[in-house]
Amino acid sequence: MALPPKVYTWLCGLFASLGSIIFGYDLGVIAGVLPAPDFIATMGSRYNNPNLQGLIASIFVLGCFFGMIPVAYLADQFGRRITIQVGAAVYILGGALQTGARNMDFMLAGRFFAGFGVGIMSDLAPLYQAEIAHPSIRGRLTTLQQFMLGIGAFTASWVTYGTSAGLKGTQAEWRIPLGIQIIPAIPLISFILMLPESPRWLADKGRLDEARATLARLHAQGDINDPFVTSQMEDIKADLQRSKEIGESSWSELFTNFSNFRRVGLGYILQFSVQMTGVSAIQYYSTTIFTTMGFSSTRILLFQSINSIIALIGEACCVIWIDHTGRRRPMIIGNVASGLSFVVGAILMARYPGTVNKATLLGISSRNLFYPHKGKEHSYHELFLMDLQLVTPKAFGGIGWKYYLVFAICGHTNALFIWAFYPETTGRRLEEMDALFDNAPIFVPGTPYAKVIDHRAAERELRDGTFVPGDLTEKLGSNDYVEDSKISPTHVERDATKEDL
Repeated sequence: MALPPKVYTWLCGLFASLGSIIFGYDLGVIAGVLPAPDFIATMGSRYNNPNLQGLIASIFVLGCFFGMIPVAYLADQFGRRITIQVGAAVYILGGALQTGARNMDFMLAGRFFAGFGVGIMSDLAPLYQAEIAHPSIRGRLTTLQQFMLGIGAFTASWVTYGTSAGLKGTQAEWRIPLGIQIIPAIPLISFILMLPESPRWLADKGRLDEARATLARLHAQGDINDPFVTSQMEDIKADLQRSKEIGESSWSELFTNFSNFRRVGLGYILQFSVQMTGVSAIQYYSTTIFTTMGFSSTRILLFQSINSIIALIGEACCVIWIDHTGRRRPMIIGNVASGLSFVVGAILMARYPGTVNKATLLGISSRNLFYPHKGKEHSYHELFLMDLQLVTPKAFGGIGWKYYLVFAICGHTNALFIWAFYPETTGRRLEEMDALFDNAPIFVPGTPYAKVIDHRAAERELRDGTFVPGDLTEKLGSNDYVEDSKISPTHVERDATKEDL
């Protein structure tokens, strides 16, 4: 029996997000590897240099940055699937170098190549997911990346805890965790070409028949005459025609065209704000932070493993409800809650240094539950993450708990900025985004652009053939907009059918 279209699309997006499991695993595994006694001995005397210790963690992110540079060219030239496959191949090379590392140079090279491969996969997978998704589940599908990243971090935490507890002092304590990182890349590189290619990429290459067949495969169980497929093809062709009329974009248009500059600026600020929640400071240097509280490295890894479960709960909630709540509200609430958790942690560490370990850990666990999940990574984000990783050890050593205040303040300023300047994108087709950022005012509160749209509205328009390509005028005057994610009565009348599964 054929799978319902949304289930099939979901499974395709889930498989593509294997690269995010890899990313999350690499982010989490290094915290358990760095304090391993045999790892320290293998790295040699150079490991005593704190700058080199920070470089082992941060060079992975530098690799991510360089990996993202060729993504646009490769993805446009060869397609989404082949480019993801290339990223997986480079990552396997990096993982092998780390697993077999005999000195610091091997380790640094392995971390860089692993980061390079992850940079390709993490940048491209959400794009692929968005391009194959039904409009009504696009949020859930693209936030899979963050959830799978959490799965990777969860796995890394428990693996490093297990090897630290059972294989302490042996090579296996750190080589096994580093070797396991290769496993998710094997099915990705082997079977990614069995997934459908992005229909938008096929249409852009003039392969319209293949694009229609792919849309039918994704959304209509192979029926190329399905109204939804026909409407999507018209929408894609209209968008491509507008692009041809405008002409090929240049890099300068990112800054000279206000709509483009606005999107680039909001994207950079969003990625900057992710790191200023303190997520990487906690994730990469948990052993350093918690050792000052009197915990052993094995005990710290156990706590981090339990903490990863809390983070997964928050990420699962995001995946389940993101298309109902919209994008703005979870980011605002998540940032405020994250900032408050660092306020609590800073107060406890300052008032009762060394005596409130459990209370401080509870505050950090709360931060993980509400950590704002913000979608795919960008090159700017990776560069800033590298800087933060290099600074964090010295900051904790120099000012201790006061470093928490940076993240406490930024959590609240992040929330305020998102509330003020980020328009809501839930429920809108990808082809509507140009019009959205052209028409939305700079300050969005109090306007229709701050409201949540019925996340199934765009899908109904496509299925009924009533959409207006790239135009938001009719929607802004309709009751498709619903305050506080309450669906309007006109949209409740339509009972759930197999199309909504």
